[in-house]
Amino acid sequence: MARKRKGRAISGWVIIDKPAGWTSTAVVNKVKWAFQAQKAGHAGTLDPAATGVLAVALGEATKTVPFITDALKAYEFMVKFGEATNTDDAEGEVISRSDVRPSGDEIKEVLHAFVGDIEQVPPKFSAIKIDGQRAYALAREGEDVTLSARPLYVDSLILNEQPDADHVILEMVCGKGGYVRSIARDLGSKLGCYGHVQWLRRTWSGPFDVDQAVSLETIENLARSEEIDAHLLPLELGLSDLPIASCAPEAAARLRNGNPAMVIGHNLEYGDECWASCDGEPIAVGVFKAGELHPSRVFVRPEKGA
Repeated sequence: MARKRKGRAISGWVIIDKPAGWTSTAVVNKVKWAFQAQKAGHAGTLDPAATGVLAVALGEATKTVPFITDALKAYEFMVKFGEATNTDDAEGEVISRSDVRPSGDEIKEVLHAFVGDIEQVPPKFSAIKIDGQRAYALAREGEDVTLSARPLYVDSLILNEQPDADHVILEMVCGKGGYVRSIARDLGSKLGCYGHVQWLRRTWSGPFDVDQAVSLETIENLARSEEIDAHLLPLELGLSDLPIASCAPEAAARLRNGNPAMVIGHNLEYGDECWASCDGEPIAVGVFKAGELHPSRVFVRPEKGA
């Protein structure tokens, strides 16, 4: 007999405005504890020093995490010119300096090189694994860490403000796997002046905006109370980028058992990924084939009173 999970069978999204100094994992653990949720996860890691949108999924919403992870995300960040650090941010040690300072026009002129499908080498102090070990752990031990370039799609990179000769505030919209620290490092290199991230804030992630976010302090203050559920957003928000189809209760039962079933959707073509709803309740995600949804992810209906 399977062991029953501890906690509430609660599902949905909690959008946290992550404070600096917290790891993404620590935030997820705090939210899970506060909601007494059976399971939790997040869609896109933020460095401990970074702030902004951290989308935390509870319960069945964890099955929609990949769709948010793959979605575009927006960052606002400050680059400090004249210094390179070993971590590519303000937390690290300065390893190189330069007296060169670029003008606003010079910065704008090179930003286009970082837009579109680019190749990016992640920071040495990152969570990427090398032979089973995290790169940051190897770097802290003084080992020479070499990481291969990875593809990244950058939708836009614009100059918002240049407060002074040493600093510039940029805004970037990019796809999955982007390292803002690498952008700052490579921008400084291209301009011949060095550079690193001074501060970083994620302003939106897929359908989730910082205006929807709640502070971690609020979550802690409302922990394990009835009022905390007011900050739980619907599971289906994680499916915003997918087309929706409707189904009858009989089809919903088949889908929940992992079987193909008839669905009704507008403008769906053979092979499209979509999700099915019955009376407003998310049932499953899958591939549309000849009028049927072939489920790949099935959402379990919460127990009454959970």
